Amino acid sequence: AVEAAIKSIGEREGRLDVLVNNAAIAIDGLLLRTKTADFMRVLNTNLTSVFFLCRAASRLLLKAKESGRIINLTSVVGETGNAGQVSYTSAKAGILGLTRTLARELASRGITVNAVSPGYIDTDMVRAVPPNVLEKIVAKIPVGRLGKAEEIARGVLFLVADDAGFVTGSTLSINGGQHMY
Repeated sequence: AVEAAIKSIGEREGRLDVLVNNAAIAIDGLLLRTKTADFMRVLNTNLTSVFFLCRAASRLLLKAKESGRIINLTSVVGETGNAGQVSYTSAKAGILGLTRTLARELASRGITVNAVSPGYIDTDMVRAVPPNVLEKIVAKIPVGRLGKAEEIARGVLFLVADDAGFVTGSTLSINGGQHMY
């Protein structure tokens, strides 16, 4: 399906300028309680899909006249780890490694590859967290609130802009100060 979708874009547009990978599911669980099928489902949705899309899209991005962009959405917990989310954190950490590797492989071809690492954002996935747990999460965010989708979108817009042509292999952390390094 990925190959067919990218082929269709190529036939219709002749090239691709930007690929933004933004897919996520979470099936929470501690290591000893996580079912293999659940681990693989999260890994396939959150990490394997990014690999397949980057591989398929890179051929079209090479036609973007030295300015192709790949942006991979990861998560603050991919940078920090999070007990009880072995599948999700593994997949999101994997995206960071994939991003850096692709940045090295594709830079000489005019394609930049970067990651955006959101903290807890006011989305359906975060709203599904029990209120008492969410309250504890927000209490640990220095700015004292959940992020907004628009704040993440502005980070992505920066990384796809011509002004960001010297930025590759980087992770833009947008997390309200939850994780600083």
